[in-house]
Amino acid sequence: MKRLPFRYLEPTFCAGLLDDPVLLVNVRPLGRAILVDCGQLHHLAKRVLKSLDAIFITHAHMDHFMGFDTLVRHIHVSPRTVQLFGPAGIAGKVTAKLAGYDWNLTESYWCTFRVHEVHPDRIIHFTFPGAQGFPCLPEGETPRAGTEIYRNPFLTVDAAICDHNAIPTLAFRITERPSFWIDGEKIAAEGLVPGEWLRELKSRFYRGELYGRTITVSCRTAAGGVEERSVHGRELFEAIRRDQEPAGIGYLTDIGASAGNLATARRLLTGVTLLACECSFLAADRDKARTSHHLCTTDVSALARELRPGWLLPMHLSKSYNTKGHLIYDELALAPETRLLRLPEHLTPRPLLPAEFPKLG
Repeated sequence: MKRLPFRYLEPTFCAGLLDDPVLLVNVRPLGRAILVDCGQLHHLAKRVLKSLDAIFITHAHMDHFMGFDTLVRHIHVSPRTVQLFGPAGIAGKVTAKLAGYDWNLTESYWCTFRVHEVHPDRIIHFTFPGAQGFPCLPEGETPRAGTEIYRNPFLTVDAAICDHNAIPTLAFRITERPSFWIDGEKIAAEGLVPGEWLRELKSRFYRGELYGRTITVSCRTAAGGVEERSVHGRELFEAIRRDQEPAGIGYLTDIGASAGNLATARRLLTGVTLLACECSFLAADRDKARTSHHLCTTDVSALARELRPGWLLPMHLSKSYNTKGHLIYDELALAPETRLLRLPEHLTPRPLLPAEFPKLG
């Protein structure tokens, strides 16, 4: 299989086809990670959970949120701040979880959670300081004009609100920071002579200093000589950059095949590199999919043909198909340019049987 074309991001789906969905995205230059959904996490090492800077929750159903307790168990004594984004009401869910424990032995260095509720027109912020026993402290709100909800130096996360039987659920798009891609043919067509100015342009690009500044470039004259002239940095980059969209990851689950949800998915996720998409039922069980507000293989096939991802990762198959997960791959009908990624049915360890426990005495 062709390697996924990410420069900075390393996505890993930390679950099997029938397990609770968990997507870990490692940001290689930072040595840090973000997590999408928070189902079962007991199989993830403590050092993995301690690498997290941000967590993105689609909705608070148990199979997408129960692992938050495991996360708290492993990182609550770390002196850092962890961001958590979720739909309206997620702060109340976090409050209830944290209030279920006694925090009478807190230390001043314990971690803080910053929780952000994503609403259609605003994001409401809350802080849960561990040093105080994780009380919910309102922090105000910020207007929300576009879809972006989070960024770090190497990625942005956009979110859109879908409906899951009268509760909001979030769809996410994770996009790599654009790279410095230059087209040699465009350089020649502009009459430019490669030189030290290219290194300066690259440096300014990664420092975010293209706007409002000029760069001295070498260019050919009509007489065949070379002369220098000053060009605005942004205009220069736009004139010679390679036409290539940054790689992106789409994450879509628990939406149901309503017209509104599918339109939202098209607006947010068209052209993503990798699409991790729920496919909870086979085509024969379409009615079950409609009743439970999930997608079936027919829905996913049609949506993938519209979105045109480079790779499709179907996930979150109903547990009623235990031992029959392979059937999903036979039913999906994708466009030729979309490659299908396959998961094992289960990745998480199975429970121990009584006879497997060590004997006492």
